[in-house]
Amino acid sequence: MSIGRIATRYAKPILELAEEMKVVDKVKADMEAFSNVCEESRDFALMLKSPIIPHQRKGEILKKIFTGKVNDLTLQAFDVITRKNRENLLEDIAEEFLHLYNVQKGFEEVSVTTSIKLDADMRKAFEKLAKEITGKEPILKEKVDSEIVGGYIMRLGDRQLDESISGQLKDLKLKFSK
Repeated sequence: MSIGRIATRYAKPILELAEEMKVVDKVKADMEAFSNVCEESRDFALMLKSPIIPHQRKGEILKKIFTGKVNDLTLQAFDVITRKNRENLLEDIAEEFLHLYNVQKGFEEVSVTTSIKLDADMRKAFEKLAKEITGKEPILKEKVDSEIVGGYIMRLGDRQLDESISGQLKDLKLKFSK
């Protein structure tokens, strides 16, 4: 089974249970914090994926780190996932939870890649463009990649808008080769 399907299989019931218990915003904040920890601490992310460290030990580590800092539902979800030997997918499950939350709330995740860091005006312009295209409130994620030379690449779900110089050069190269 694919990682995405497994992540959805765990994230969806967590979201439904959080809604039922009226703690969905708290659990969302917990999942964002967990994703940030995984992103910022490579050692933590590697520990979760390590086949050498026993599952019970990983569960104990998660309890020690997150007890008192996250909602009880989040801690219980971590425990269940660890007991099912899926702790290596916790980061993916947290990301899928956030994705499902955004879909439910009517937000669209938008990734913008530019050659320079966006300022406030450019960010507003990209948010406006994304809202016009999708009709949903955008959540903008910025990436800086100097290899695109100039312009931007915007990803909106399964769509991509490539207005970069490198993309235009590739198009020209393809046209000339024909």
